[in-house]
Amino acid sequence: MQVDPDLARTVLVSTKLDTKIPQFARASDVEVFLHPPTCVLDGSLLGDSPFFTSVPSGRVGSCHEAVFRSNEEFKKAISLRELDDVTSLEDKLGRSLTREEKNRIGVSNLRLFLEELLQNRYIESVPSIIPLLEKEHRAASRKLRKVTQEISDLDEAKLKEKARLFHDSFLTKLSLLLKGMVVAPPDKFGETLINERINGGTFTGSENFQLPNKMMANAGMRLYGGAQYHRAMAEFRLVVGSIKCPPITREEIVNACGVEDIHDGTNYSRTACVIAVAKACDTFEPFLHQLSFRLLYILKRLSPISVFLLEKDGEHFSSHDVLVKRVQAAFNRFAESTEQSCRERCMEDLESTTRYVTWSLHNKNRAGLRHFLDSFVAPEQLCANTHTAHSAGLHEQSTGLNDSKQDRPKGELKSSHTSDSNPSGGVSETRLVDLLDNTLWNRRLAPSSERLVYALVHQIFHGIKEHFLVTTELKFNCFLLMPIVDKLAALLREDLESAFEDDLDSIFSVTELRHSLGQKKRELEIELKQMKRLKEKFTEINKKLNSLQVRQQA
Repeated sequence: MQVDPDLARTVLVSTKLDTKIPQFARASDVEVFLHPPTCVLDGSLLGDSPFFTSVPSGRVGSCHEAVFRSNEEFKKAISLRELDDVTSLEDKLGRSLTREEKNRIGVSNLRLFLEELLQNRYIESVPSIIPLLEKEHRAASRKLRKVTQEISDLDEAKLKEKARLFHDSFLTKLSLLLKGMVVAPPDKFGETLINERINGGTFTGSENFQLPNKMMANAGMRLYGGAQYHRAMAEFRLVVGSIKCPPITREEIVNACGVEDIHDGTNYSRTACVIAVAKACDTFEPFLHQLSFRLLYILKRLSPISVFLLEKDGEHFSSHDVLVKRVQAAFNRFAESTEQSCRERCMEDLESTTRYVTWSLHNKNRAGLRHFLDSFVAPEQLCANTHTAHSAGLHEQSTGLNDSKQDRPKGELKSSHTSDSNPSGGVSETRLVDLLDNTLWNRRLAPSSERLVYALVHQIFHGIKEHFLVTTELKFNCFLLMPIVDKLAALLREDLESAFEDDLDSIFSVTELRHSLGQKKRELEIELKQMKRLKEKFTEINKKLNSLQVRQQA
């Protein structure tokens, strides 16, 4: 940073002249030193030329190290030093110094120049100082009238009315923030998605996966109020909606089979339910707490923004900090209790969904499940049918070689015809026995059983996820957002009225406020008196200067 880049307020002073004079060998060197070329000096330099000074060395005082015993003695030494410098310069130049040159040598001449410069600046500034003093006087008078009015308003009825006015105005600004507005500056109160995640927490699951910012709409915009609430809810939907069922191991399937209370067979539908609800509960419960914390953080940010908007509209409550803090604290308590109640409702839904599997919630994707099951049931059925047909063909060939139909008894022919006409009966019985062996009697996990459990778990998990997303968003909108619109006004008014009945001083701190306002009034009165004296003084000076200028012109 440059203080005076144009040197318009700079005086150039060359010190220690007495030590420099002996260094000059020629008169021309002294001439160049006293009169530097114009290309070296800036044309806007104060005084247009440097000053040259010398100061006698030595301390001033009564100690034994002091050279000069008083200031007067030091001043005399400075004057003698100036005379010696002039004499030395004239000897080097071989001529006498001009008056202009002598006026640039010595501390006394530098002092006279600065005093004259200061006096001229002072005289030039007097006309502009008077309007400035009048402006400050008017501002101080307004402040004094305002403080006087505030002191007179320290009446119980007026204070109650002021508290109710602040209550209504606060709720109005709060409602506008939720509905959407652009009065509050985004650079001061808005938050990008990155800042919101830092301050309000992120949506992360068991694998600590975090959604990239580029996948979220308006991620880089600085939002507040209802817009920020909507963005957080949209991020929750996107993150939870993209969650897939966690991997399932064979050990989990076998451990989930267990032993029934009436038999030791396996029940893979129960196994799938046990695994699915455990996976769903572990997956979705953290997201519920994260959403609750994030939305509560966003709602709490509304309070300071509302107070800022009130001050911006000229509704000053800065002198009633206790009232403002009390209303903000009541709002925060309401938001926290409402958030806790809403979170408990959502937890009840999640617990009920993961406590008992209701198949009607999980059959929305039944066509996909059927296609998945058919993909591995069909090859097994084809293999079984081929094996049965091959066995039947061999049996017919061997029968044809050994016996003919004419040689058989009629009963045998009938029996044989009956068996041949219904070959699938034996196959169905065989497949049923195999099915029971794989799913009920045998604890060796077959690939078909594993895939069946896998399909059922994914079906149940998907149903729980869809139900969790819908009910959670609905409940947070209904039981967290809507109470701020519907119930907050009554709660804040009830809090104020109860405070009025208990002690008015707990809201306004009347004693402390009266003392601070009285102190402020006294300070403003003193300030006004000082400004009045200054204004009268400068007005008188200005009159004298104007009259002097008129006489000089005459």
